[in-house]
Amino acid sequence: MPTPARTSIDEIVRHGRAILEDEGIDGLTMQRIANAVGVRAPSLYKRIRNRNELLRLVANDTARELTARLDSAADAGDPRSDLMALATAFRAFAKEFPAAYGLLFAPLPDEARADADWSVRGSEAVLHASAGLAGEEDALEAARTVTAWANGFIAMELAGAFRLGGDVDRAFEYGVDRIARAIAIDDGQRRSR
Repeated sequence: MPTPARTSIDEIVRHGRAILEDEGIDGLTMQRIANAVGVRAPSLYKRIRNRNELLRLVANDTARELTARLDSAADAGDPRSDLMALATAFRAFAKEFPAAYGLLFAPLPDEARADADWSVRGSEAVLHASAGLAGEEDALEAARTVTAWANGFIAMELAGAFRLGGDVDRAFEYGVDRIARAIAIDDGQRRSR
């Protein structure tokens, strides 16, 4: 009779998320996880092939949670309001889990990144709001513009780079509003397409 499993993938991922937030990406090692879940490192390799797979599992869990938050944020039915809600949820997640957020955008080997289907699922809400503002034809470009701006703002905020004073929350809202205005087409443009 085989010995019972002393840990599970869910437990490994849960501890991985905690270690990631406490110690950063470099601290998320197979040995550190083995210690956290109470097994020897060789036993952990029976569940997870290598560190890249560990990073991928943690990134997938992070992407799953972020996607759920984004999906629940955009429900106003007004693309501009939805875009503000999405950007606000994106920022709140990054501030709550800065290391996990960073993992999603880290330059990692493909086998360590979140599965590609999470990019698709995570993008649906912003694509929908962007389509409502920019039109279906330009939705992808608009969504990329919004995401790139928000990610840049959030990265600067998390790094403490806003040092000129002023209200950073107001600056964020101003930026989202201006981006929404910039990508929006008016009804006359919509009819001529």
